[in-house]
Amino acid sequence: MEDLTRLFISNERIINIKNNNLELTNDEAHYLNKVMRIKTGKEIFIANGKGSLWRAKKVKNDCLNISQFKKPYLFQEQEIYLLGIAVVVPKRGFEDILKMCTEIGIDFIQPLFSERQVNKSLNFTRKILRWNTIIKEAVEQSERLWKPSILNGMDIIEWMKSRDNQERVSISITREDNCYDLNQWLKKQQEFINKKGAIFWNVIGPEGGWSSREIDFFKNNNNTFVKLSDTILRTSTASINASSILNQWRNDFKLRN
Repeated sequence: MEDLTRLFISNERIINIKNNNLELTNDEAHYLNKVMRIKTGKEIFIANGKGSLWRAKKVKNDCLNISQFKKPYLFQEQEIYLLGIAVVVPKRGFEDILKMCTEIGIDFIQPLFSERQVNKSLNFTRKILRWNTIIKEAVEQSERLWKPSILNGMDIIEWMKSRDNQERVSISITREDNCYDLNQWLKKQQEFINKKGAIFWNVIGPEGGWSSREIDFFKNNNNTFVKLSDTILRTSTASINASSILNQWRNDFKLRN
């Protein structure tokens, strides 16, 4: 594939363009004109985060033309088995988690809060716009065709109660001897492999650890504990480690089948 500059444009904007011309926002125009120095007449790639990639030509400083709008240059089907990371938001480093989980290939990112969370003053509604911008930039950088979804923040127990039978959830824990590691748990999920749209989650707790009330809830509801490492990991390290294990498992499964 050609090494062209990529620009992420939401699917809502893409489907509403007129005469194959896409009007750019001020930030997008600045990026193409001042940062990437794309000249009029030059081509770039446009991605919509829903599997499609188009070639587009810069016709004005604030306008691109997509000549083959109805026939994308490339289309990629969404993965059959989807991967999710649910993370109790740490005091520092969550934006790095968003970037790296996106680059690795995670499909859903769920911000959580819990009893021992260090940063309890988060305004999720205000943060979600910035977090989506960070994910969008990571999609462009990593050349993914599907943008991960970042969900609204929830309390860990309320989130667990809202899971359905299409979702398989493992909960990372430390200092617990009698539990699977994440790889082992994934290999035991064979009954769900043929369910299109199944989501395989790993939950990363706060750096202070789960509270006794949360542990009791998990045990009473037969939730599965897993370990990610023989050492104690920070939230950001655990999130990246879990994301890599999940993605490698999916890739290995596709190769075998």
